[in-house]
Amino acid sequence: MDIYASTLSPALDVGVGCYLLVLAVFSIFGNLLVLIMAFKRSSRMKPPELLSVNLAVTDLGAAVTMYPLAVASAWSHHWIGGDVACGYYALAGFFFGVASIMNLTVLAIVRCVVSLNLQTHKEKIGWKKVKMLCMWCWLWALIWALFPLLGWGRYGPEPFGLSCSLAWGQMKYEGFSFVISMFTTNLLLPTIIIVSCYFGIAIKLYCIYRKSENTNQVQNLVKLHRRLLIIAVLISLGFIVCWTPYGIVSLWSVIYDSSSIPPEISLLPCMFAKSSTVYNPLIYYMFSKSFKREVKQLRGLCLSFNSCPSADTINETTIYMVSADLRPKIAAQSELTEQSVTLG
Repeated sequence: MDIYASTLSPALDVGVGCYLLVLAVFSIFGNLLVLIMAFKRSSRMKPPELLSVNLAVTDLGAAVTMYPLAVASAWSHHWIGGDVACGYYALAGFFFGVASIMNLTVLAIVRCVVSLNLQTHKEKIGWKKVKMLCMWCWLWALIWALFPLLGWGRYGPEPFGLSCSLAWGQMKYEGFSFVISMFTTNLLLPTIIIVSCYFGIAIKLYCIYRKSENTNQVQNLVKLHRRLLIIAVLISLGFIVCWTPYGIVSLWSVIYDSSSIPPEISLLPCMFAKSSTVYNPLIYYMFSKSFKREVKQLRGLCLSFNSCPSADTINETTIYMVSADLRPKIAAQSELTEQSVTLG
């Protein structure tokens, strides 16, 4: 039996290939756009924004390294490259997936630290700390991705034959400890941390609003961080919702029998999980007015070199996700102004 032959119909294979191609185009274009916007404002970038750039890199990396091979395999009705390509694809998917969830977890923690110290001007997250956090995310993901190659866990083809991942069905006995450890440390605990951080932020904003003297400064502060909280929650929720069905089906394959799940059913959560690389740029564009403005300016710049102001002449602030600063009080003005809020 050829384990790399597709168990789907030829028509469904073509449809899967087209779907993955669309995901690849939107993911690569969207995350490249996020990186370009970050590069344009690199001179004004705050340290926590590097985490947001890191998140875009994980999504872009997954799209570039995985989707072309998956599209070609789907249209060939057979996995291309055999064991070597399967191991590479599974390792890349696991590596970028773990890096993404760890990055989202760190973003939630940083966002919580910033929000719990709204009324202080001291920089809580410096460049050194942020760089160390980014390196930790990649190192953690690399360690877990290498475990199956070292004998703890195993990579293999998916039941429908057009993708490779952790060989869930083969780890029912010898790799069960890996499965439990992986789900606990890379899904359950990060989800608990993310939910706790954002719940804490919401409580903090509510308490600030209730205790305030109804000043414009406090109202603007709460309004700003409430919008940032919405963006952050949507980004984290998008990733968790996309990967939860796949996690449930994978656990079912380990505890019971993977052959009890029809290939068409096992295909759906896998394809849904792959869509997680597309959502972040869309969330930025829908909920961040400044990101949308910068995208339109870039589009106008592509059409006419004289139609848009340069990045240095834009004096409006940029709203993304991680941090917000308060402009120092001036004698004639003490309003809160939005300053360099990082993308998440």
